[in-house]
Amino acid sequence: MKKNMRFLISGGGTGGHIFPAISIANEIKRRNPHAEILFVGAENRMEMEKVPAAGYEIKGLPVCGFDRRNLFKNVRVLIKLYESMRKAKAILRDFAPDIAIGVGGYASGPMLKEAQKRGVPTLIQEQNSYAGVTNKLLAKNASAICVAYEGMERFFPADKIVLTGNPVRRNLLLCTMAKEDARRSFGLDADKRTILVVGGSLGARTVNESIIAALPAVAADADVQVIWQTGKYYDASTREALEKSPAKNVVRMPFISNMDIAYRAADLVVSRAGASSISELQLLGMPSILVPSPNVAEDHQTKNALALADRNAAIMVRDADSVAELGKRMLATVHDDALLASLAANVAKMALRNADEHIVDCVMKIIDNK
Repeated sequence: MKKNMRFLISGGGTGGHIFPAISIANEIKRRNPHAEILFVGAENRMEMEKVPAAGYEIKGLPVCGFDRRNLFKNVRVLIKLYESMRKAKAILRDFAPDIAIGVGGYASGPMLKEAQKRGVPTLIQEQNSYAGVTNKLLAKNASAICVAYEGMERFFPADKIVLTGNPVRRNLLLCTMAKEDARRSFGLDADKRTILVVGGSLGARTVNESIIAALPAVAADADVQVIWQTGKYYDASTREALEKSPAKNVVRMPFISNMDIAYRAADLVVSRAGASSISELQLLGMPSILVPSPNVAEDHQTKNALALADRNAAIMVRDADSVAELGKRMLATVHDDALLASLAANVAKMALRNADEHIVDCVMKIIDNK
């Protein structure tokens, strides 16, 4: 591998896009410490904070998503898209990458489209079981499309698909802390059944409302305890609800920085059905109840959740049913040893390991063949 290779990685918007992108960059750097890596994200999105924190340079585009409810607002969106395409051209001219890698999110569309127009080879990483519109549009001129689910030929050219899985934060897989010690680190009882509730880094309104509704039942179950990540948007409201409830067996926080230890502490995970979350559950062999968000493109989280539920690898509770059903389902499940063991075994069978290595293998093959 030559020393002065340049890699452009574009995308973001959520942790589900950002953390896989950083994992890919880390694997490139592991192989070639002299490689130059530039991220391109969307201005004012979380990648503008998370990527520099991981040690990489990032440039922002003014791109934003289309408003499906108010079509008149999309005039502004189109103006931002034009500005983003113009800025993408300048970035490509100045950085001159050997390859552009798209991980999904607003910025990946204009960035990879411009790369393809300039003859820069592109690789797409599609994380979900139902492909997004941007990646479907980019697929025809992409050199390779790395996917995490079988059957993606219905979206992409079959000869370009590589089944790699989704990269996850490596520290999640390296945690060796004993379950009892992990629970103690959260101030919990070492021997009680533990449920981990996560709604993503920003939070999930319905999941939080469901846990609030379940607090009396959780308080009445002396053999259960809960670690509850609420997301920063719901910090104040959930704090107030917990303070007013009788539940003393719940540890609540807006964000969990040591997710590796949180997973170790848990017997059962309650989560949205984002692609990265599901990949983490698969690789860790974690039993889960998935509450897919209905507020995502093409309802892809429901399709992600069904890919597991149809294989008895997770339990799915629909968002509309969650407030009424989630509390009962999670308390019943965490006490059912046979069900927990079955879910764990089935979800572990779906794991695709070393995805970051396989994706970088594809990247290097594309560059070698250029």
